[in-house]
Amino acid sequence: MNLPNGLTVLRICLIPVLVTVLLTPALEQWTGAPLYVVGLGIFLLAAITDMLDGRLARRWNQVTKLGTLLDTTADKLLIAAALIALVENHAAPAWAVVIIVGREIAITGLRSIAATEGIVISAGSAGKFKMVMQVIAVGFLILSLSPTGEPPILSNFGRPFPAIQFWAVPELRDACASLWHTWKANWNNVQIFSYTAGRASLWIVVIASMWSMWGYARDFYKKTTAF
Repeated sequence: MNLPNGLTVLRICLIPVLVTVLLTPALEQWTGAPLYVVGLGIFLLAAITDMLDGRLARRWNQVTKLGTLLDTTADKLLIAAALIALVENHAAPAWAVVIIVGREIAITGLRSIAATEGIVISAGSAGKFKMVMQVIAVGFLILSLSPTGEPPILSNFGRPFPAIQFWAVPELRDACASLWHTWKANWNNVQIFSYTAGRASLWIVVIASMWSMWGYARDFYKKTTAF
């Protein structure tokens, strides 16, 4: 056990705390801070440990097989747990979360099969970009939650196609107009901005997930004899 691996273990331990904060009022009542503040703080702390553990392991030459396994597992658990909790809070669409989490399960399966043949399938640029966008999307969606755990109600969200047209959301237009005329953003406007940005980022995550999945499948087919 070294410091990089310790940071990874800390990230795994923060996951149930994050889920508790997002789904119950327990920690909010204990700390007195709003749900979105506590939840966003815990999520960002976990994301920072993700950034630090790999860099420290490479800089200090402390890269281990255990650390590599734990780091990948912790990343997937953190994002999956946060997204599923946001589905429960009605802040993220279930279909998008199914695609994102399903992609992670499929990639883990491909990597496991490749590992049995001594082949390592490393993350590509699309996968790294997806991870960054996941952190951005989840961060915005957590910030958009009200003290009761619900996102702001936007009139055209929840419909099949208007939800794609984020620029056409009446509440967002009103919030932008208010900011433009007064140069002051009240917290309700901030939540509307955050929710819209989070949902828009989630679309990018879904597209990046499918694209990176194709890249993993292509590398798997080229490098293994499983077929």
